Amino acid sequence: MCTEVPALHRSVSLSCAKQRLCDVFPPLTSLQSRVGRRSKMSTQDILENASTLASYNVLLQVMFRVLTFLLNAFTLRFVSKELIGVVNVRLTLLYSTLVFLSREAFRRACLSGESGTNRSWRQIINLLWLTVPLGVLWAILLGCVWLWLLEVPDARTVPHYGPAVLLFALSGVQELLAEPLWVLAQAHMFVRLKVIAESLAMMAKCSVTVVLVAFAPDWGLYIFSAAHLVYTGFLVVCYVAYFIRFLGSQEAAKKTFPLRHIRDLLPRKADGEPLVDWTMARLTWSFFKQSFLKQILTEGERYVMTFLNVLSFGDQGIYDIVNNLGSMVARFIFLPIEESFYIFFAKVLERGRDPESQKKEDVAIAAEVLECLLKLVLVIGLIITVFGYAYSHLALDLYGGALLSSGSGPGLLRSYSCYVLLLAVNGVTECFVFAAMSQREVDKYNLVMLALSVSFLVLSYVLTWWAGGVGFILANCLNMALRIAHSLLYIRRYFQCSQWKPLRGLLPSPLLLVALVVSAVVTAVSEATFCCDGGWLLRMVHVGVGGVCLLSVLAAVLLTETQLIAFVRTQLFPRYRKKHT
Repeated sequence: MCTEVPALHRSVSLSCAKQRLCDVFPPLTSLQSRVGRRSKMSTQDILENASTLASYNVLLQVMFRVLTFLLNAFTLRFVSKELIGVVNVRLTLLYSTLVFLSREAFRRACLSGESGTNRSWRQIINLLWLTVPLGVLWAILLGCVWLWLLEVPDARTVPHYGPAVLLFALSGVQELLAEPLWVLAQAHMFVRLKVIAESLAMMAKCSVTVVLVAFAPDWGLYIFSAAHLVYTGFLVVCYVAYFIRFLGSQEAAKKTFPLRHIRDLLPRKADGEPLVDWTMARLTWSFFKQSFLKQILTEGERYVMTFLNVLSFGDQGIYDIVNNLGSMVARFIFLPIEESFYIFFAKVLERGRDPESQKKEDVAIAAEVLECLLKLVLVIGLIITVFGYAYSHLALDLYGGALLSSGSGPGLLRSYSCYVLLLAVNGVTECFVFAAMSQREVDKYNLVMLALSVSFLVLSYVLTWWAGGVGFILANCLNMALRIAHSLLYIRRYFQCSQWKPLRGLLPSPLLLVALVVSAVVTAVSEATFCCDGGWLLRMVHVGVGGVCLLSVLAAVLLTETQLIAFVRTQLFPRYRKKHT
């Protein structure tokens, strides 16, 4: 039920909140309030660090996707599409399932706002080290399934399948050795460490892959197994090396870092404290049940392809390449924003409490940030949907030639362009919902995720038999729409008794909508007229038409979405923000 706030108190609180929000956009200035006892950093510091983390993560993901993009284009000319299908679908699914089920729940619980109250890093580190034995257990169970229950590829086209399964499982366990260090770095906003570590690891992986593919293509799956082991090994080494240098330094003393020696990173029992914080352990269990279902939703099409054999290994390879192209923007823009601003919302908001019982200034800033994030991802998603339809065929033809541009490839990429819009909105809404939910609400949402998981698997199987690879995307769209609906209802209830309406971020300006509709029609006509069999000159004309339409859309954004532009300039571009602080 809504609790009535006295008029005088409400007006004073609202005016204070508005004043603080005026300070945030733009430029940012220091806010003096503290987020209760949860953190020594002010709300302003948390917002700035989360924004900087999102910016660096975006740059990191851009680099990852560009390297992967170039790597796939290179390997397509040396290995078969069947081998690419086994690596990118089956073996990558083994690795992602292992690490996700082993660490995701621990990450969300230990980075939650509740974990900041009377935080004991000794107990948190003890809890995080449980990811390693849990990873070993999952490696054994999943390895047995991948080796003995699933269809084994033909050894003539995909050699060394058995050893590759073991090596990919080993790489997953190896990466979990750095999990306590990763959580420490994220919690204390060491934004550059992740960028440097993952950049070095990715470059090492690409270097090993290119060398082995070029000079030893007959090694088959050993090539990609060795490269993945190098990647996870570099990650662990970078994190360990950084904390060995950092702990005990003057920089750590200035930041009042909770640990002093490298041995403090190892699990041990502190005097007068339980081995782990059992409240956090129960929250971890709740997130674990949820993460298990979320993994099915996230990697659902790979599970259907792997366990139900609805596509051949070659078709899986084509689908995965197109899927990676379609999800490139979603992964290197939307995912980093979701991860970084989940930390912001979790630290600013008090889990399980309604806005009226929290600091008005903190709730006001959280609502304003949520509105701007929704507007940001909506605009990007709409642009991708409009221009993705008319330029999918050209993009695939340039990237992989007739192998990708003929057949179902363009249809897959066009469908994925629509799916990206749903991905964009869902990422932001769920990052807020998961940060604000109480443990009881998280447990309740697990039932919703269970229903969505079952429906997704059924829809994927049915729609794939009907529409081929496009069926996977259609099933994903339906399930993503249901998840968005649930999150929107939660956000609406959360703010219904307050003066803040962050869901207005889902309403683009009329001028922007007109520019998008006109661009969709013009680019579709341009594709039918100029692309893609009339030579390079007509292709360049088609590209030029798209460029003019894109400029018109961006002009509409600049003219009508002034609050969004201020948010992007001051929050997502650290260099610009520093000039105004």
